[in-house]
Amino acid sequence: MSGVRVLIADDQRLLRASFGVLIGATPGLEVVGEAENGLRAVERAAELRPDVVLMDIRMPELDGIEATRRICGDPATAGVKVLILTTFDLDAYVFSALRSGASGFLLKDTPPGDLLSAIRVVAGGEALLAPSVTRRLIGEFAKQPQPRQRASRSLDGVTVREREVLKLVGQGLSNTEIAEQLIVSMATVKTHMGQLLAKLHARDRAQLVIAAYESGLVGVG
Repeated sequence: MSGVRVLIADDQRLLRASFGVLIGATPGLEVVGEAENGLRAVERAAELRPDVVLMDIRMPELDGIEATRRICGDPATAGVKVLILTTFDLDAYVFSALRSGASGFLLKDTPPGDLLSAIRVVAGGEALLAPSVTRRLIGEFAKQPQPRQRASRSLDGVTVREREVLKLVGQGLSNTEIAEQLIVSMATVKTHMGQLLAKLHARDRAQLVIAAYESGLVGVG
């Protein structure tokens, strides 16, 4: 992928500058702007229409979760992908961000190479849910006292095979792992994924994970 346009939203000037230097020096990636708070991030996203917003959670004026909700919920910026920056102690907030439309999340101490790869992955339409972090995220969701909400997501119209795929997605498996487990081709898995995204009105894989839990298909333990 080339020409990925990135907006950096973080209230720490030093971090914005560091990310900017790293991203700007990478072929195929371009920093198109910065935002020092969530409100400014929403404004800049509407103005610049970046491919990806690198979004901090804890910011003044408007936090990253609400900023994500506004960006992803506005038809004018619905195509903008949001990549959340967080720390382990913010997992509950991260889940709220994914519900709001974020395409994934990274820890702030992520190695530079992984950050650059993550930006490309999200820009390409995939969700960034690294297995090691996803397990914590899923564990956090499992602790939420929201059984009614989890059971309220309808799977009407979703086939038996698609439910199998959705369950494995909810358990954090990659497309390759799903193909191996179901003994099908990658092309078949991608077809099922496309059908699930359409039927469940999900933006990406991150929201399919949420759908798997909210439907009760994947539960505690």
